[in-house]
Parts: sequence; C-alpha cells; structure tokens
Amino acid sequence: MIGRLAAIAGTLTLCLACCAQEASVREEPPNLHGSHQLDPEGVTEKSVIRDYLESWKSMRQALDSNQASQLSPYFAGTAKDRLADVITQQAKMGIHTQYVDRSHDLQIIFYSPEGLSIEMTDDVVYDEQVMQGGNTLGTQTIHARYLAVLTPGDVRWMVRIFQPEAGSANAGDETSIKGPGGRTAR
Repeated sequence: MIGRLAAIAGTLTLCLACCAQEASVREEPPNLHGSHQLDPEGVTEKSVIRDYLESWKSMRQALDSNQASQLSPYFAGTAKDRLADVITQQAKMGIHTQYVDRSHDLQIIFYSPEGLSIEMTDDVVYDEQVMQGGNTLGTQTIHARYLAVLTPGDVRWMVRIFQPEAGSANAGDETSIKGPGGRTAR
C-alpha cells in the first residue's frame, strides 16, 4: 500500500507544510520564444507568479490535513485530480505529508497566442516529512525542477498541469516517498 501511495504522490510532491518563514523566490525574466508577449507593465507576470506561489500554500494545507477541498481555489484539471488522488490514498493509509518550501526559481517560458495559458518552470528546494499520528516516518530535502501550466480562472490563474522534469528530483534516492524522479517509499 505504501508503494501505491508513493507512486501517486510522486508526481505531486510540490505540496508544503505550514512554515514559519517564507521561501525565497527568484524570478527570472520571461524567456518567451514564438509565443504571445506579456504586457509591458508586468501585471500578468506578477499575477501568475503570485497565484502559483499561493497554490503551494493550498497544496501543503490540503496534504497536511488530507482535505482535497482545500485545492479548489488554485487547482483544476489534471493537477487537481492527481493531488486529490494522493490525498485519498494518504487518508486510507492513515498518514499525512508536510512540506516546507525553501526556495523557488521561477521563469515563464510560454504564453499562448490567445492568452489562455502560461507555461513556467520552477527550480524548487523543499523539505518533505511523512507523518503517521504524531510520529515522523521520514524527512528529506528535495531539489526538483517542475513544469506548470496555468490558465486564467474567474479571479486567479489556476494550476492545470503540474509535472516534474524527468530525473530532476533527487533521482535514485531510496529514502523518499516516490516522487517525480522515481523515488520509492520510506
């Protein structure tokens, strides 16, 4: 059962636990090739980054409390479905996962010509802790590169696709929950 949760959790380890300090955030200038240009005032870029970082807070709260309803404001589509599946599996196993993000290095790499989606990368460092009851089953620091696609919603940009780049997350580390880089359960 741990292996099954690990496989599901693998693609979604971007969630975070409540943390006392904010993660450092570095925004690289957009690197848009062959796509729609961002507005010169930077309003779109700022709102996309703000909403993406807020999605991390939503994820960490949802995965720490095993409440998929906390995903709704910031997730839709495949990203939301995958996270909800992880939460269901965690709850069945009687565990929850806490994450603390340490840093994000963000860059917008594509803005669709019709303005309906933005693709960005996130080189992130975060701590992952698996809990059962009051016991810690394991803790690890993860370095990963994620690709996210966000689409505009009624009041915010929503994460629709959220996936790791192949081999980016501590590949081969056998002590972590199975993550984007193919790690296995503790």
